[in-house]
Amino acid sequence: MKKPSEHQNLLAQMQQVADGLGKTLAPFCEVVLHDLTQPEHAILAIHNNLSGREVGAPATELGLARAADPAFEQVIANYPNTFPDGRLAKSTSIGIKDSEGKYVAALCLNVDLTVFRSLNTMLTQFGSVDTAAAVNETMAPAGADAIRQRIDQFAARIGSTPRALKADERKALMRELKECGLSEVRRAMDIVAAYLNVSRATVYNDAR
Repeated sequence: MKKPSEHQNLLAQMQQVADGLGKTLAPFCEVVLHDLTQPEHAILAIHNNLSGREVGAPATELGLARAADPAFEQVIANYPNTFPDGRLAKSTSIGIKDSEGKYVAALCLNVDLTVFRSLNTMLTQFGSVDTAAAVNETMAPAGADAIRQRIDQFAARIGSTPRALKADERKALMRELKECGLSEVRRAMDIVAAYLNVSRATVYNDAR
């Protein structure tokens, strides 16, 4: 049996990578594998087809430029692109070289931005409030925001997050809250427990 060439092995492995990425990033990201050794029929695989191209379609201008120049940039990430029907896309192109430094393949990721921009618009609208309204109300106890802000600041100083604080770090936090008077805020222990995602008993123990 004839031993597969290095190029064949690389392309076979990249097909598996493309398949895995396609399944993981479905349905919003098109994953395309190009064989740059055959630019006229470059597309070897296409997953989550958003561009309407087919296997066997030619390489893009970027692919041709990369195939012609081993010094071409290997990773071009998050550049603006456009699908044939006008939808905006964000693309990343990764060149794959053989042991001699020549480009053999390119793995391209094309994200459809349309759905995310629409979702962002909806979320912005949903999350908006009427700042001119006559009523300004909060359901949290007075001082709760100050406690949460101090917890965030404490966690940031030690390179952690509120819910990732260890026992000794929580004890130091509780000392700090006591020193600045925030432990006297009504229901302070409940607020801290909820924000750290621990029990009230744990917070009381840390405060001793």
